Amino acid sequence: MDKITIKNLKIFAYHGVNPEEKENGQNFFIDVDYYVNIVKACKSDNIDDTVSYAKVVKVIRKAFTEEKYNLIEKAAQKVADAIFESFESIYRVEITLKKPEAPVKADFDYMAVTITRERE
Repeated sequence: MDKITIKNLKIFAYHGVNPEEKENGQNFFIDVDYYVNIVKACKSDNIDDTVSYAKVVKVIRKAFTEEKYNLIEKAAQKVADAIFESFESIYRVEITLKKPEAPVKADFDYMAVTITRERE
């Protein structure tokens, strides 16, 4: 399985259960691993034979910021759905959505959810 990785993509958005999260927003960090056959690209050195991470980033940003969600679980699922809708050759995605500014009274780096989805 070939994999392309995007790590710690920083996006400001308005997700959260608390009203102030939806009003003030906060930074999120997203890791995405997407699985696509890149054998042809490895031989051809042609961008058309792979799935450009620049294009995937645009899809992630749009999907992640077009609505406000209570749960990061829902936001992560929306990103996975958008990737599958936009890129037919991607057959699996793993998404870790990190919330470093979660309103929790504790000392932590971030709260996160990780989902793995495969094309049906």
